[in-house]
Amino acid sequence: MTGNEPDATEELETALDEQAEAVADEVPEIDEGRYLYCIVRTEAETGESTLETTGVDGEPVSVVVADGIGAVVHPCEGIYDTADLAQVRRWLVRHQTVVDEAGAAFGTPIPFQFDTILRGDDERVREWLREESETLERALSELAGHWEYRVEVVETEPVPDEALIEDDDRLRELDTRIDDSEEGTAFLLEKKFDQRLAELRAARRESLTADLQDRLAERAREVHALERSPTASLDDAVVDEGDARAGTGGSGDGGAGTGDGDTLCRLTLLAHEDAEEAIGSVLDDVAATDGLEVRFTGPWPPYTFAPELGGGEDRNGGNRSTNPGPSP
Repeated sequence: MTGNEPDATEELETALDEQAEAVADEVPEIDEGRYLYCIVRTEAETGESTLETTGVDGEPVSVVVADGIGAVVHPCEGIYDTADLAQVRRWLVRHQTVVDEAGAAFGTPIPFQFDTILRGDDERVREWLREESETLERALSELAGHWEYRVEVVETEPVPDEALIEDDDRLRELDTRIDDSEEGTAFLLEKKFDQRLAELRAARRESLTADLQDRLAERAREVHALERSPTASLDDAVVDEGDARAGTGGSGDGGAGTGDGDTLCRLTLLAHEDAEEAIGSVLDDVAATDGLEVRFTGPWPPYTFAPELGGGEDRNGGNRSTNPGPSP
C-alpha cells in the first residue's frame, strides 16, 4: 500500500472554470468581516487567543471564543477571488494548514469550506457562536476523536481478457462463434464479446468496492463512495491539494503513488483515530492482491462529515459563503 501525491491541477482547473462565471458578476462587498477556518472546543469560556500560524495571504489567525466554543478566524475585507490557479492553490494549502494546526491544538475541528466569511467583527463571531451553540455542541461531541480518511484502489495491471474468457461460459461461446463466423456476423459477435467483457469488468469493480466498503464499515463510523474521477469541487480540492502538499499515508509504507492504472473506487471514511491501524490492515489485504495498489491518506479534518455551516441568502458560488447564520 502506498501514500500518494495526486495532481490536483485538472480538478482545480475544472472547478475554477465552473465557478468563475458564477462569481464574476456579483462579488459581495464586505466592509469588515472574519474569514472562518473551523470551529473547535476550547478550555476557555470566552475571550480570544492566537494560533501560532499564519492564514491565507499571511494573515494573523486568532481563536474567538464564546461559551467554550472557538472560531478560528482572521480579519478580512472581501472574498478571495482570482483567476490565478497557482494563487488559488496557495490559498487552499494555507486554509488546510490552519485547520490542521487547529486540530492538533484543540482536537477534531469542524472545518468550513474555503472562502467562508462572516460579516462583522469578533463580537459578531461570538454572537453567531451563541446563536449556533446547540448545533455546534452536538457536532463537536459527535465528531470528537474522529477524522476523515481517503482511500483509492487502483488497478495497475488489469486482469487479462484470457482469464475472463476462461472463467465465463458466455465469453467462451462468443469467442468460438467469432472464429467460425463470416466477416459480417463476426463483427456483430465481436460487439457482443466486447460488451460482455465490459460488463464483467464493471461487475468485478462493483464487487470489490462493495466488499471493501463492508469490511471498512466494521471499523469506521461511516463509509461513502466518491466518484471514481475526482469531482470538480473546491471542497475536495482542499483535501486533495493537502494530499499533494503532504503526500501522507495513514498507514502502510508511505511514498508516492505511481499515477498509473485505472481507479476502481474512491472512498471517504469517518473513523475514530484509534481505528486507523485496523483500517490500514484491511487495506493491506487489498494491496496484497496482484495488480492492485491502495492509496490511503489522512487523517484529515472531517470535511465530508461535518454539518453544513454558513451559506444562506448571501452564498456566492459553490464554495464561497458570506455571513453564515442570520444577518447581523
